[in-house]
Amino acid sequence: MSYGVAAALQQAVYQQLQSDAALTALVGSAIYDSAPPGVVSGTYVSLGPEDVREKSDLTGHGALHEITVSVVTDEAGFRTAKEAAAAVSDALVDASLTLSRGSLVYLNFHRARARRVQDADIRRIDLTFRARVEDN
Repeated sequence: MSYGVAAALQQAVYQQLQSDAALTALVGSAIYDSAPPGVVSGTYVSLGPEDVREKSDLTGHGALHEITVSVVTDEAGFRTAKEAAAAVSDALVDASLTLSRGSLVYLNFHRARARRVQDADIRRIDLTFRARVEDN
């Protein structure tokens, strides 16, 4: 296994989201590498947790990354969050990301979970993507 591609993958995903016109039309520059501190109003996108498993094969070292990207909004209802989540998905699924280390084999949507955050008037959608990478 190699975890060596993790930082390069995160950077490429972040850059892909920041450069996507449809997503930035919905959330502007509110795309974060980590959740912003404190209370943020409006709608934003944040990279979240990641789980990684070994996926080496005879051709070399590799890993399967499960990446979470969150859409959070204080807008009423889920419509705004779902529109932004769809834009995130459109930007990432099957994207041809260039990594500074290693290579991306595929990037696919795995699942999503939409919910209200505790008793607050906040909606959150956590999208999970699977990225298979090789450290070559």
